[in-house]
Amino acid sequence: MPESLRGRIALVAGATRGAGRGIAVELGAAGATVYVTGRSTRAHRSEYDRPETIEDTADLVTGAGGEGIAVPTDHLDPAQVRTLVDRIADERGRLDVLVNDVWGGEHLFAFDTPLWEHDLDDGLRLLRLAVETHAVTSHHALPLLLRHPGGLVVEMTDGTAEYNRDRYRNSFFYDLAKASVLRMAFALGHELGPRGATALALTPGWLRSEMMLDAFGVREDNWRDALGEVPHFAISETPRYVGRAVAALAADPDVTRFNGRSLSSGGLAREYGFTDLDGSRPDAWRYLVEVQDAGKPADATGYR
Repeated sequence: MPESLRGRIALVAGATRGAGRGIAVELGAAGATVYVTGRSTRAHRSEYDRPETIEDTADLVTGAGGEGIAVPTDHLDPAQVRTLVDRIADERGRLDVLVNDVWGGEHLFAFDTPLWEHDLDDGLRLLRLAVETHAVTSHHALPLLLRHPGGLVVEMTDGTAEYNRDRYRNSFFYDLAKASVLRMAFALGHELGPRGATALALTPGWLRSEMMLDAFGVREDNWRDALGEVPHFAISETPRYVGRAVAALAADPDVTRFNGRSLSSGGLAREYGFTDLDGSRPDAWRYLVEVQDAGKPADATGYR
């Protein structure tokens, strides 16, 4: 989609790494100006203590053909978010795409640990990072987005509404966070639709984020080396794949047909015809249902 978003202004909240970075870069590749936010900068690392920074993401956006602008922002601080949105309004006068991707909960939940045994402070912190940040950001950014018709809000989550409805997702706090974001998209769709904008929820599949690759001891160029230990990782995808999904949605003049809905990168790849960086088209959520959750041997044939 070369130049399809030239002149459009996007804010990717939580763009330091993972899906947020992939989305920001693909919006840039389509020509957009992208404000990228997060707490990890070249001068200061967040509690993640990882090397990725928002400045690096901004450079990647610019290198892809757009304009990347890094703005350090803690989205739990309404004053910082208000200042961020005021800056975008002063500099650009509009906001066309808002991506709420703040998460920050990898170290805050324990798999298969019941609520009463889970660390309460960690769980409540997870909910603040994963849910409250989205509400704060939307509260301040939506008046600017609504200045011009056709705005798009993308709520990033893990799992489609259909998949999550009947499945327990890792822990009480994780499950609640992801369900809340899905419902946010539904509620925003109800509020934004009559006002000329679109809100939707979007999930990647099994994401080969920087942290996931590190966890498996591989790099993007040799990620298949992890299949011996985790065979179902064969269905995984790069962060750029879901980024292409967002770019396609932002360029779609009929995107309102998705208002309030829950979507996936794999489903949108079929809709719009884009591929992942390797030319494949992973359909992770269908694979999870039909292969992994069904107890079948790992085999991504026909699913990517």
